[in-house]
Amino acid sequence: MNPADYLAQRLSNVKPSPTFGIARLAQEMKAAGRDVIGLSTGEPDFDTPEHIKQGAIDAMKRGDTKYTAVEGTAALKKAVCDKFLNENGLTYKPNQVIVGTGGKQVIFNAILATVQKGDEVVIPAPYWVSYPDIVNLAEGTPVFVTTTMEDGFRLSPEALEKAITPKTKWLILNSPSNPTGAAYSREHLRALADVLLRHPHVLIMADDMYEHLVYDNFEFTTIAQVEPKLYDRTLTLNGVSKAYSMTGWRIGFAGGPDWLIKKMGEIQGHSTSNPSSISQAAAVAALTGSKDFMIEWRKAFKQRRDMVVDLLNQIDGITCAKPEGAFYVYPCCAGLMGSKTPNGDTINNDEDFVKYLLEGEGVAVVHGAGFGCSPYFRVSYATSTEALKEACARIKRACDKLVKKGQAAA
Repeated sequence: MNPADYLAQRLSNVKPSPTFGIARLAQEMKAAGRDVIGLSTGEPDFDTPEHIKQGAIDAMKRGDTKYTAVEGTAALKKAVCDKFLNENGLTYKPNQVIVGTGGKQVIFNAILATVQKGDEVVIPAPYWVSYPDIVNLAEGTPVFVTTTMEDGFRLSPEALEKAITPKTKWLILNSPSNPTGAAYSREHLRALADVLLRHPHVLIMADDMYEHLVYDNFEFTTIAQVEPKLYDRTLTLNGVSKAYSMTGWRIGFAGGPDWLIKKMGEIQGHSTSNPSSISQAAAVAALTGSKDFMIEWRKAFKQRRDMVVDLLNQIDGITCAKPEGAFYVYPCCAGLMGSKTPNGDTINNDEDFVKYLLEGEGVAVVHGAGFGCSPYFRVSYATSTEALKEACARIKRACDKLVKKGQAAA
């Protein structure tokens, strides 16, 4: 039996998630007794707030443990509508809102509902690892537009204009970004909106999952808020995973045109049906309850960001920009390319470097190639200050052991 004879051809362009791959390898090493510091997973180390847990407990006690409407409960859709209005100035009716099992499902539903062979989706790089693979599963074509550290890892209006063709179906904008933490200011979004207004056939997906995790008085805005004329062709995506530390609860949501939301719901009805009823009740508690905890969380994340950026920039061969949001930094390791490890192996690319850190010092980070932009690596600082200090010390020790290109071995 040849498995290739049975597998769908569309899977040939789909790659396993590098973030989950590194995390799994780190877990295996830990299970084998290795001392590993995991900085590869985008998951807050804070516990889900108690009032959100209580919302789930109360729902179970009420007996809210049955199927719900496919697109989400009336209570959660109302809470989502209120959130969009109060926090983003966007007015959506319940029939313009869908709730999915995590933001990933919402993105998958939207792409599958609209993209077919020959359609193009513009994706700024570095990008979240699942964007291109979801497009590939829909048999569309990802069109990557590489951004640079010098440009703040933000898509320029000139590059966007150049990337758009008559085949373009979507532009995906992620702000603040995974993996870079870069965020688009109102002025940046205004410039991109001016380009998009000239191309009315292009839909816009605004992935705002890290909206509440911004620092240094950065003002978060989303593109349909900045340019209301784009409202009818924008899908505004958000969720409770990151800002509310509810990754395992698996709740994402979006607001958009009713025709698109309807078709996304039909797809969901034939895949998972409704998200967990208990998780939806917890999400209602999250969206309608106190957000005071975010003040301390943001303060902690900012302190960690500043410390990690400072420590990484002290390492010869590494350069790290200070991002506006999320809980990632995306350092450049170009200065280490061509170096030799103590074992005599050559660091040819960022994947070699990441493997060297994991095997040699027990630090798990993700290589930049997985996000479409090398030679970089992603560090998640959503863990304790102590672990981050130790991890940075280990990274420095590993880099100090390298024989840099052009240097003679000691």
